[in-house]
Amino acid sequence: MSKGQSQYNFFKNVNLDADGNLGVVIEDSNGLDSRIVVNQSNFATTLGGVIDSTKEYFIDGKIDTGSTSIIVPPTGLSLRGYNFEVSGLFSTEDNYTMFVSESEIIGSGNFIGQDYNISVTGSSSKVYDLYDATGFNAFEFSRINYTDCTSLGDIYDYRQGLETGTGRFGGSPSLTLHGNWLGGFRISTSIVRSMSDTTTEPLFKAGTGFVMNSRFLTDMNVDLGTLQPFLDFAPVNFPNPSSLELVGVLMTRDGLVDPQDTNLTPNIDATSLSCSWVGNNGIQNTFVGGKAVITTEVETIISGSGVSTPLLGTQSTIDLQHFDSPVNGQLRFLGTKPIEYTVSWDFVLEGHQNGEYRVDLCKVRQGVKTVVHSQIRVINNLQGGRDVAYFTGSHHEILFQSDYTFFEGTNLTGGQNCTIELDSSWLIDAR
Repeated sequence: MSKGQSQYNFFKNVNLDADGNLGVVIEDSNGLDSRIVVNQSNFATTLGGVIDSTKEYFIDGKIDTGSTSIIVPPTGLSLRGYNFEVSGLFSTEDNYTMFVSESEIIGSGNFIGQDYNISVTGSSSKVYDLYDATGFNAFEFSRINYTDCTSLGDIYDYRQGLETGTGRFGGSPSLTLHGNWLGGFRISTSIVRSMSDTTTEPLFKAGTGFVMNSRFLTDMNVDLGTLQPFLDFAPVNFPNPSSLELVGVLMTRDGLVDPQDTNLTPNIDATSLSCSWVGNNGIQNTFVGGKAVITTEVETIISGSGVSTPLLGTQSTIDLQHFDSPVNGQLRFLGTKPIEYTVSWDFVLEGHQNGEYRVDLCKVRQGVKTVVHSQIRVINNLQGGRDVAYFTGSHHEILFQSDYTFFEGTNLTGGQNCTIELDSSWLIDAR
């Protein structure tokens, strides 16, 4: 080492007073007053001791936590490493939990972490057992890998969760969400590989009293184990429409794509009002809308010229998603998104020869009926004695929750009746 280098290494670690004299030696060469560096030798007195929530804890290397749990206080924990290759916490102990609250009543605060690896591999062990101290804290991680974990454990009543750039590799890294979550949980740019082929535990599942009041959204790239579900949620866990969002997910099991695999999501499916599953590969998507088909002809009685009357006939509905049919002939929107729809119809209307008939598409919002589109056709005398007109078309319409649509018929030139013929149909489809 040159003399200049030696002088530089000495003087970079000292303080100089106003006159240029040597002062007190700085112990932390990083010069970061709000950071506590954690290594194997001091783990028991840093992360394994009483947490100072005003500091960020920095994982310097791979640390065996043994049987010592890290208590996340009500004031929270901030944890960082170099990256998930260099920095990590691991334990092979049985019946062990790595991160815990002091108690259920005391709870924990914000838990923020990034750039490290977690491995908890002991029998009946798990990574988390955390209770939110106030119900308004966050559980947020960036660039975290979980390797061969027996379980990710349990999170209770947190306001929100966020993962970006996380990975789950090996083991059975199941995370259970409990209680009332006021916010949401988003997992973005995340990958899952080499899962256990014997586990039946899902990656995510509902625990005691779990209710997500905002949304759970993910675009994960997942390869599941042979018996493993992706998520075990039910509609009751998501009281708001379209709040379980799977968007751009790539799903395989043992490397194979099978979107009809019923074990992917055993207690909920894409058609549920809770779900908005869009652009996925390997798991089904949600197609909001539905279709109604005339399966029994019923004559519509026209009381007089120019009088509009709902068109009759038994209408059987097909594949209603986020819609229902509260009354025969009506399709009602139950969801909240999207709000723009295309209504298409293909009717064969039998009526009085040379009579002029109008068919109206009607929308009802908060009890107020509006005619949103009309077509007028003249009844033609066709071969075989059939007097019919063809009504076909489409219309774009905005629908809010509880809006419903139906069709009315009007004889503009007399009081003769009309009938929609069998197999006439109409449908609503999200734009």
